[in-house]
Formats: sequence, C-alpha cells, structure tokens
Amino acid sequence: MENLLSAQTAGGLALKIIMIVVFFGIMTAVGIYCRKKATDVNGFVLGGRSVGPWLTAFAYGTSYFSAVIFIGYAGQFGYLFGIASTWIGIGNAVLGSLLAWVILGRRTRVMTQHLDTKTMPDFFGKRYDSVGLKIASAVIVFIFLIPYTASLFNGLSRLFTVVFGFTDENLAYILIVCIMAILTGVYVIAGGYMATALNDFIQGIVMLVGIVAVIVAVVSSQGGLTAALTALATSETAGWQYTSFFGAMPIFLGFVIILTSLGTWGLPQMVGKFYAIKSENDIKKGTVISTIFAIVVAGGCYFLGGFGRLFVNNPTDFDSIIPTMLDKAISSDFLMGIIVILVLSASMSTLSSLVLTSSSTLTLDLIKGHIVKSEKMTDKKQVFIMRILLVVFIAISATIAIIQKLYNFSEISSLMGVSWGALAGAFLAPFLYGLYSKKITKTAVACGFATGIVVMMFSFIYKLCGATFMTAVLSTGEKLDFANSIVMGSLCMILTLIEIPVVSAFTYKFEVKKGILHPEQVERVFSCFSGLVTVSIKDSIGNIVKEIKK
Repeated sequence: MENLLSAQTAGGLALKIIMIVVFFGIMTAVGIYCRKKATDVNGFVLGGRSVGPWLTAFAYGTSYFSAVIFIGYAGQFGYLFGIASTWIGIGNAVLGSLLAWVILGRRTRVMTQHLDTKTMPDFFGKRYDSVGLKIASAVIVFIFLIPYTASLFNGLSRLFTVVFGFTDENLAYILIVCIMAILTGVYVIAGGYMATALNDFIQGIVMLVGIVAVIVAVVSSQGGLTAALTALATSETAGWQYTSFFGAMPIFLGFVIILTSLGTWGLPQMVGKFYAIKSENDIKKGTVISTIFAIVVAGGCYFLGGFGRLFVNNPTDFDSIIPTMLDKAISSDFLMGIIVILVLSASMSTLSSLVLTSSSTLTLDLIKGHIVKSEKMTDKKQVFIMRILLVVFIAISATIAIIQKLYNFSEISSLMGVSWGALAGAFLAPFLYGLYSKKITKTAVACGFATGIVVMMFSFIYKLCGATFMTAVLSTGEKLDFANSIVMGSLCMILTLIEIPVVSAFTYKFEVKKGILHPEQVERVFSCFSGLVTVSIKDSIGNIVKEIKK
C-alpha cells in the first residue's frame, strides 16, 4: 500500500478510509436486512410492488444520476458549454423526471400489473403478443447495459486516483473496480430490489447534501459566484460565451438535453421503477420528490462543471476535469471524504439497478420458457439463477472497464452515449405507444428495434474507423459531428417516434387480416383502464362531494 499511495497526512487518509468502510458497512447491512423480502421472484425483482413514494423517487433519481453524470458528463459538457450546461440538469428535471412520471408513471404501473409483467421485454411480449419481440428486446437489454455499467466503474476509479493520491494509476484502477464490483454484488444478491431501494434512499440523501457542499466549496475557492463568473468570462481559455444563456454550442447542447432527458423514457432500469410503486397517491408524491431531486443533483452537477475551464486549461481527456477541479479547489479531508461517498453513492445505486435489470431480464425473458421449461423454473430456482447472473454481469462489466482503461478505448460520455442511445432509440417509442395506442403493430415495433440498434452501431463503428465526413459547420459557425453517439442517439429517438406510427398505419389492416394482430386481444390489454374498481368511502369521499354539488 505504501508503494501504491503518494504521501498524505496519516489523519486525512485514515478519515477517508473510515468514512468509506462505514458507508460499505451500511450498504451491506441493508442488503442482509432485506434478504427476507427477496425469497421469490416478485419480491426479488419488484419488492412485492409495494414500494412507497420516497423510496421509488430516490431509486429513480439515483439510478438516473451516477458517476457518469458527475465525472464524465459534467466535466465534458461543462467544459464545452460553460454555465449553459446547467440547462441539461433542468431538462433532466423537467423532461426526464417530471414529465416521465406524469406521462408514464400511472399507466405503466396499471398495465404492467394487469399483464403481470416484471421486465420491459416481458411487457413487449405480452402487450404485442409476440415471443419474438420479447426475446429480441431481452438480448438488446443485456448487450447494451454492459457498456453503460462499465462506464460507471471508469468514472468512480478516476476520482479515487486523485483523492487518495495513487501513484500507480492502472493498479489503483483495477483495485477500485474489483472492490466496488464485489460490494455492490453482495448487497444486491442478498436483498434484491428492496435492498437497492433502501440503499438508494440513503445514497440519495448523501448525493443531495454532497452536491450542495461541493458547489459551495468550489465557488468559494474562486471568491464567490460573481467573481467566479467574471473570471470565467475573462479567462483566456474561456470567454463571455461560456457565461452566456445558451453557451458556446447551443445546437449540440440541445442534442445532449434530448438524449439525457427524453432517453430515460426508454431505459428499462428507469421505467422499471414504476412497476414497483405501491399506489396512485404515491405516484403523485413521487413525481414531486423525483423532480426536486433532479433539480438539485443534475442541475448542481452541470452547474459545477461549467466552471471547469477555471481549473483545467487543456485537458488530456474530459473525464479528468472534475477530479482535477476538486483536487485544486478543496483542501478539507472531511469534504473530500464526503465527495468520495457522494460519487460512490451515485455509482453504486445505478450499478445495482443495472445489474438487477439485466439479470432479471435474462432469467425471466430468455432462460425461462425458452432454455428451461417454465414448469421446471420454480420461484426459488429463478431467484437463484438471477443471483448467479448478477455475478456474471458484474464480472463482464468490470472486465470491460479495466480493458477500457488499460487501452484508453473511449471516454465515459462516448461509452454511455452508445448504450443510452441504443436502448432509448429502440425502446422509447414502442413502450410509450404501447401504453397509449391500440393501433401499433408488431412490424412497426420490430422496425423501431432495428432502427435504434442499426443507427447506434453505425455511430459506434464510424467512430472506431476515425471517419470525419459527417462533421458539418452550421450557419452559426458551430461544428457538429452528426455521427457522435449523443447526436445520433437523440435523432434515433425522434426518428422512431415518427417511424412507428407511420409503419403501423401501413401495416395495421394487413396484420389484422392475416391474423398477426388480434384487436380483441388488444382490447383485453387496455381493459385495465376502463374497468370499474370498488373503493371505500374514505378513499372516494372527494368524488362523492363533487357529485352531490352537481
């Protein structure tokens, strides 16, 4: 360890280590505490569909914002856009949280319980009466959640290298990735969804307190907010445009907002939070809580990143900006310990959500009924397989993260952009229309899946080849790479939102005529929104009073 760490004060190093050990101890204890609720599939995957608004809202928020946001996106986009990067956080709060809960929350909860679906691929299979769509979406989830998970390891390890002063960066990176993978696996394997939800709540509180403390410390190091903005506007490496309303690259900023905000509507680990919420009233409360959480955490992260040019002139890579900023601006060992716990919280909450989503998808949507006969897949056996696959998924993701680091493969934002763009591009439109429209066809959904994957893989391969022919100079003078994973992901979502209803309009009558689509089956799916429910006077008295007044 002495060879691994550079010189630090013994007290400061001990304080950081103690804080981390206590944090991991709490996370593990929660996992053990929740193990009794994870004995069957419903409990392990959805927490028995009885999770309250606070836990669900914090689970949604902490799964949304991870080290990818704090280290990767905040650093890169803060450097590119300046203070205008705060718009990304506002977009995340309004479009990615508020509208997502309002438009998707209730209908997702009602229809998924009506269809008895526990995963997004299972939803596609039963909503569109198609085993093929179920299997295809399960494969897409497994493949494209891996690079997303790998990016979480990457971001966290970079911060640890700076905070603890590791002298051998690669060895430190491998050590941190392994520790994080093992500890996250322990509490998810033990307690399932409820363990992740309770830990997400604790981690969410840390994130709220931590991001406020970091912003105050960084801005104070520059002499206050006014002085920091002035320094940014007059800096040789920045200029007035980095403190302007829409920043130096407004068009690209718009694409980032679309991908990181609208994209959540199609991510299985995000939408899955609506499956588990307890009641309709809890959805209303969760909407408010989730939106406020996003404003503070996402808005705070991107606002902080906007000052990156004051601390880094010519970054070798964007992922180093935030760690360097923190290293230069903060001298308190206690506050640095809080920052480490903040990023640990953000990363582990997202990681636990991703690995649980992937393992449950593989078990319930691919293995059960296709590889192993359904009658042989008891609840106990399904939970056991999910736990095994959790280990496999974490191991694969950690290995990719290590390879990525050793060979300097890609920045965090690029890796996440491909994953996020493919998943949201393929799933957003089929899921949204599946909740609201009876006219969507299987052919249209299949086309949507194909469009999302083909477009993002083209972007990925294009970047690997180093081609530049799709870079354009706009009338504003702004250069925009139309094969960038963020730009392509945003365009992909917009394209499939248009494509699916258009293809459905041309194929609906054909599918009905050929017996591919059965209108009566679709009516049964949507009957959950038209049935009558008997409730107590206590729950319905408000409606009774309205009727009396009429």
